[in-house]
Amino acid sequence: MTKDFKTVAESQVTISELMLPSHSNFNGKIHGGYVLSLLDQIAFACASKHSGAYCVTASVDTVDFLKPIEIGELVTMKASVNFVGSSSMQIGIRVEAENIQTGAVKHCNSSYFTMVAKDEKGQSVKVPGLVLKSRDDIRRFAKSIKRYDNKRVRLKEFTETDFVSEEHLHIVETYNVKIEA
Repeated sequence: MTKDFKTVAESQVTISELMLPSHSNFNGKIHGGYVLSLLDQIAFACASKHSGAYCVTASVDTVDFLKPIEIGELVTMKASVNFVGSSSMQIGIRVEAENIQTGAVKHCNSSYFTMVAKDEKGQSVKVPGLVLKSRDDIRRFAKSIKRYDNKRVRLKEFTETDFVSEEHLHIVETYNVKIEA
């Protein structure tokens, strides 16, 4: 039986992984694509834990790469449900890397994923509500509402705007572009 409401803490997930040379890019830093894969995995785990259902990634709303991750560092990802809708959840993820020799920890990435709970037939299912117990829980929920509203406005503007109209031809003067159409 699924609960009607769950606390943020009930669905939190933390994973740690040592970064190996096989995870690196040509510059010797951990490849962003590998980090994205780990982010998607922890977002799935957190959303599934909250909903009690299989979850799919609806959107990767924000991925801010703040500092590079080095080979040999221990990466820890912390995921929380920040917001819930009827079948969707916004998962916030903080990524930290620790130099295991010095103990120095750095904040490397902040990300937000929208996940949707599904049943065996692929239909969206209702998720438990969220119990906010701390000022941080409330702050994260309020910021998620703002991110959701901004996303909705951006998508509406993007689908309703004709980007090849005469009003957009000023791009040649403003940006490093040449039009040959």
